[in-house]
Amino acid sequence: MIKAVFFDLDDTLLWDQKSVKEAFVATCKIAKVKHDIDVDKLEEAVREAASHLYSTYETYPFTQMIGINPFEGLWGNFLDDEPNFNKMKGIVPTYRKEAWTEGLKKLGIDDPEFGFELAERFPVERRNLPFVYEETFDVLNKLKEHYRLLLLTNGSPDLQNTKLTITPELSPYFEHIVISGGFGKGKPDPSIFEHALSLMGLDKDEVLMVGDNLNTDILGANRTGIKSVWINRHDKERTDVVPTYEIQHLEELFPILENLAINVGI
Repeated sequence: MIKAVFFDLDDTLLWDQKSVKEAFVATCKIAKVKHDIDVDKLEEAVREAASHLYSTYETYPFTQMIGINPFEGLWGNFLDDEPNFNKMKGIVPTYRKEAWTEGLKKLGIDDPEFGFELAERFPVERRNLPFVYEETFDVLNKLKEHYRLLLLTNGSPDLQNTKLTITPELSPYFEHIVISGGFGKGKPDPSIFEHALSLMGLDKDEVLMVGDNLNTDILGANRTGIKSVWINRHDKERTDVVPTYEIQHLEELFPILENLAINVGI
């Protein structure tokens, strides 16, 4: 009998990819005004530069384990009280400036001061542009009447809590919020799923895990013996990781729960 639903945060409930995209567009438009350069080409150049730079830092293995991507590094402050996050806090100001400066250089603009200006602007735009999927709150409202809810997210506690702060309606739905950077290991490590189960006092057979990432949310649930629901909104191809269920819209959770012989009362 399913008693609880565990949710991933980014690109499951929050539309993080859209927030990042719109922040890039808003920031790159400033560069277009000053230098008349193509917005899309600058975004692509900065993304490439950021991804490369990110992989060169000593903190990279840690960010991979905890689940922090290069674009979160472009706006997160990492004010967490932990040695690796302290290192990241020291690295990211230079990282941001270099990513934007290098992106400009790829388009023929050698202007480090302007690179710094754009690097400082991007975090402001990202914080101003939170997006939540249109069905998120309807689904959570229906679920909370019948199930206990837990949020299980990879990332820095400081950054993930910032995302929740700028979408304040979300946190109250969840009995517990588990963030990998606070726990010490990220999805797909089974230990963080087992930790979430222990917080709820539930067995693996009493939980459904919902997430968008096959290699973290679904693989971790599978390794822990938890039934998994892959939300695949963009028709991504499956890897060798096989979810228990696959959906394209969060509303499709309800037929799954019904098929598991649960009366969800809707």
